[in-house]
Amino acid sequence: MGEDYDLVYIAEEFLEGEDLRKYTKKGSLLPLRKVLNIIAETASALDYAHGQKVIHRDIKPGNIMVLKNGEVKVTDFGIAKAVSSSETKSGVVLGTPSYMSPEQINSQEIDGRSDIFSLGVVFFELLTGQLPFHGKTLTNLLYQITQVKHPSPREINPKVPKPCEQIINKALAKNPDQRFQTAGDLGKYLKALIKKIDQVRAQP
Repeated sequence: MGEDYDLVYIAEEFLEGEDLRKYTKKGSLLPLRKVLNIIAETASALDYAHGQKVIHRDIKPGNIMVLKNGEVKVTDFGIAKAVSSSETKSGVVLGTPSYMSPEQINSQEIDGRSDIFSLGVVFFELLTGQLPFHGKTLTNLLYQITQVKHPSPREINPKVPKPCEQIINKALAKNPDQRFQTAGDLGKYLKALIKKIDQVRAQP
């Protein structure tokens, strides 16, 4: 970033690729192995950000890009917040409603586990082609996220393996203490599942 006379500018990396929005609809879902890799790579990026004491707060398909070379990038840290030890409240509610965690909605103190919930919503959507929480009004949607258990992804898409459902269930726990405690933990489970799938496929 810098200044050129009266112009203040930010130069950012140019990314050649596309975000995940088009892969959240039935009929254009990605293969399971690719979805697992994208979510695992996103978890790894979030784990790094959280390690730097930065919470993204707006994880959604439009903010996750798959580049032409297959690399995954998390974009738009526009409302990300650095965690300060002196702060006890998250303050203003920011984020995209369908992907917000219960604690974000309730304006409670948030940490990296809030991003894990949002990533769980994205994971659910990439596997089923629909969101886990719906509401005809914003109030109803927020009630669903904070009070109602999400449906089984396997009932929507029977091709979803049981371990994926178990990972989603843990990521979407209403209580942050019952979720994966770090994005790194989530990534480890996903990578173990990828390894298992690759081993099964490699068998004659």
